[in-house]
Amino acid sequence: MVNLSGWRGLAGIFKNDAPKSPWGSGSGSGGNGGGSGNGGGGSGPRNPWSFPPDGKRPRPGASSLDELLRRARGGGGGGGPGIPGLPTGSRLWTMIVIGLLVIWAGFTSIHSIGPRERGLVTTLGSYSRTLGPGSLQFTLPAPLQLVDIVDVANIRTENFPTGGENLMLTGDQNIVDLAYSVRWDIRSAVDYRFQIAKPEDTVRATAESAMRAVVATTSLNEAIGQGRARIEGQVQASIQQILDQYNSGIRIQGVAIQKAAAPQAVDEDFKQVTAAQQEAQANKNNANAYAQQVLAAAQGEAAEFDKIYEQYKAAPEVTRRRIYYETMEQVLSRTNKTIVEAPGVTPYLPLPAIRGGGGTPAAEAPAQPRAQTGAAR
Repeated sequence: MVNLSGWRGLAGIFKNDAPKSPWGSGSGSGGNGGGSGNGGGGSGPRNPWSFPPDGKRPRPGASSLDELLRRARGGGGGGGPGIPGLPTGSRLWTMIVIGLLVIWAGFTSIHSIGPRERGLVTTLGSYSRTLGPGSLQFTLPAPLQLVDIVDVANIRTENFPTGGENLMLTGDQNIVDLAYSVRWDIRSAVDYRFQIAKPEDTVRATAESAMRAVVATTSLNEAIGQGRARIEGQVQASIQQILDQYNSGIRIQGVAIQKAAAPQAVDEDFKQVTAAQQEAQANKNNANAYAQQVLAAAQGEAAEFDKIYEQYKAAPEVTRRRIYYETMEQVLSRTNKTIVEAPGVTPYLPLPAIRGGGGTPAAEAPAQPRAQTGAAR
């Protein structure tokens, strides 16, 4: 309740005399500044720089400002009231402390939790409950209850290595330089905050251990070649299994191998080996393609022979004669030949035309009898 008596005290502060001019009360009819300097009882304005008639300066008295400050501090011989509307002394300090406590309780009891966040409430240091997403959440003021807000939807990334090479021993006693990253988020805010002391360091140590264990069972060619996808899957499963055993509340989103190569000292030699392996694989592919072509042609010929054999079984003589004619046609179609009909008269043979020179065609040459008979020559 407001102390109304303070307002009356404020009115008493300003109950001083009316302000006077330093040159006097101004009640006289005027005159020069030194008119009353010789006599202290004159009615005209007094010169403030002149000495009083007895030659002594007047003792300064308390001004209205000094009186106001004195009364605000609650001091003074009159015991007047302090600042209007407020108590004085210990009551004033008590109200100030109570006001600060109310403000502190308001700031530490009202919490805003975002949709991607969770609030962990601890009562006197012991976990009590979890605040879900919402505009305003209420708890007891600190230090009775404290709220730790955790972002559970943020995808965190750990990159390996932080600098330089990251050498690992493979299963075939070779060394590979691996650079990879691990993505993870928070599955359980309670486990994440209270089960492990340093979550980021735990994830890094677990990821490095799992990667080295998987690479130790992998050959160098697989690590720098086609085996990356398998390595990533095995490492992710191994990290998740270890973190689940710790009840860490962490979920591994994925593992990505960014670089897998031989160390710098032998990188050029490994490049030559890789090029030779690629060339050998290309030659092997070409040989396989040629083998497939030859095999397809042989299978086609075998299928055709099977069809002919079926016809031969049905009519052996006809099929044999047809095969003979077809074979002779293929042979004789690529050579120069002379056909002599027997027995009887043999037509004129255009020998120059047969030899490749000019001459009369065989159709226009007159038929000449020959005395001999013969067979095909």
